[in-house]
Amino acid sequence: MGVTPLAKNAASIARRFATQAARTEYDCIVIGGGHNGLITAAYIAKSGLRTVVLERRHTVGGAAVTEEIHPGFRVSRCSYLLSLLRPSIIKELELYKHGLKFHKRNPSSFTPLPDRGPSDPQGYLLMGNDIRENQAEIAKFSKRDAERFPEYEHWLDRFSRAIELIIDSPPLDVHWNKSKSSPDFAKALASRLSKAKGRVEAILPLARALGTIGPTKVPEFFELMTAPAGKILSRWFDSEPLLSTLATDAVIGAWASPKTTPGTAYVLLHHVMGELDGSRGAWGIVYGGMGAISQSIASAAIAAGAEIRTSSSVKEILVDGAKDGKAIGVRLASGEEIRATKGVFSNATPKVTFLDLIASGTLPDKFESAVRSVSYESGTTKINLALSSLPNFKCLPNRADGNPHPHHQTTIHLGASSMEEIDQAYNEAVLSGAPSENPMIEMTIPSSVDRSIVNKDSTHVATLFIQYTPYKYFVDHPERKTAFAKKVIEIIDRRYAPGFAASVIHADILTPPDLEEEFGLTGGNIFHGALSVDQLYFARPTAQAPSGYSTPIDNLYLCGSGAHPGGGVMGAAGRNCALYFLRNLSQ
Repeated sequence: MGVTPLAKNAASIARRFATQAARTEYDCIVIGGGHNGLITAAYIAKSGLRTVVLERRHTVGGAAVTEEIHPGFRVSRCSYLLSLLRPSIIKELELYKHGLKFHKRNPSSFTPLPDRGPSDPQGYLLMGNDIRENQAEIAKFSKRDAERFPEYEHWLDRFSRAIELIIDSPPLDVHWNKSKSSPDFAKALASRLSKAKGRVEAILPLARALGTIGPTKVPEFFELMTAPAGKILSRWFDSEPLLSTLATDAVIGAWASPKTTPGTAYVLLHHVMGELDGSRGAWGIVYGGMGAISQSIASAAIAAGAEIRTSSSVKEILVDGAKDGKAIGVRLASGEEIRATKGVFSNATPKVTFLDLIASGTLPDKFESAVRSVSYESGTTKINLALSSLPNFKCLPNRADGNPHPHHQTTIHLGASSMEEIDQAYNEAVLSGAPSENPMIEMTIPSSVDRSIVNKDSTHVATLFIQYTPYKYFVDHPERKTAFAKKVIEIIDRRYAPGFAASVIHADILTPPDLEEEFGLTGGNIFHGALSVDQLYFARPTAQAPSGYSTPIDNLYLCGSGAHPGGGVMGAAGRNCALYFLRNLSQ
């Protein structure tokens, strides 16, 4: 297949890393080369400030990486689909110019029912971008639900447009009037007025969101933000597998049940508000894997003047002064110290940032206590598979020529095939402390679209995102993950795609402890902290702090998914943090 565009781009960027002379002082230091850190660096560098990104691993991207899991098989090891990345970032950083390409997913989801053959018209639900085709699919199970579906889509879109206004702006800083005292009255007054202006600016997105929703719909919006997803979905629909297909988005990556966990309806919104090339709700498969997104952002950052150092693990954030002092740089694991004159930005989780990288006794006691209480509960395992052939589903068998069908090119929902079964899978894991007997599985087959990630015509890669798999079950028991992966593969083979197990050449298994150790995701949580109602907006990462991106330590900022608005390959936290910093710097 030759050298892929992604590999060429990565090699070019690596050469830039290697040829840059190592400085010991910059205006700004960004800890962590995940997508948010790279975005922060790109925006800051565009302003003319000397900026360096320090990445612990051998490559940039964080959880948005493409890596070889077996000779000839490359895969998006953690995140696996594109949609939430903010259109403003793609435009402002010119990511298409820097190599970003994707296949817009259509159909949007495929839900095969277990043990159903090709002669059964109710053997699967195949959803796409055409509303009439979707209604025809839903009508196989419920004509009433088919009639209501367009109204539901319109209803949800109204709220998603409102939430996007809030996502693209820093949260209201309710701590704006608690600045440190200053002996210089004029400076103190100017600071107070500047923060007041910032407070007004932060209110405007809330006002615009309210205008988008409409005053009479505010109670419904509040309910959507706080209720279990099942409460909302069951009000609209009666039939399976429609309910379970929609409910999956409400709990993907979350230690939660769609039926009983408050706030899961918001996570549902989190996964349907994406946009690609102006198409709302569209998701895509990135050519070259998710690492190609990170490489395009890194390329944009370097073009803006940023430097990027890989294999540069930060051991400590250097703070000048005692309690809530001032960040002045970092110390690497190698012992090297690098100074920052204007700001240190952490793309690590709040736990890593505040408890691992800052010396004990530096943070205010209340804040440190609050950081220790942040929830990182997660029960997701990612299994990446090298396959000798394309999966062949019972309900929609493959063509004789072996080429992919449209249903191979989308998100495939397996395992728990009703909202009741998802709830049962969650409760089993909670009560037993072991993985669910009938887990919820989200499969993608990116090689059905992008042949650059495999080296032979007949081979494929598949990704499995699986719930619920408790963190503690795998801690100190790494041998358990092989048995678990074997069980998951057997379920797919027996109930959905005969021959699947025999096609598996290699399995790359990432349990919650693996995600934590290899990618720095505390607790294995892909969102850098649970997206629960108590950890959103100005309470993210905690209510005991300056709201948004500043911290109790002067010149230290949180730019990762642990800050507003949260996780997913969205980039909003990175962009918002950079713009917040630059605005305050100019004032």
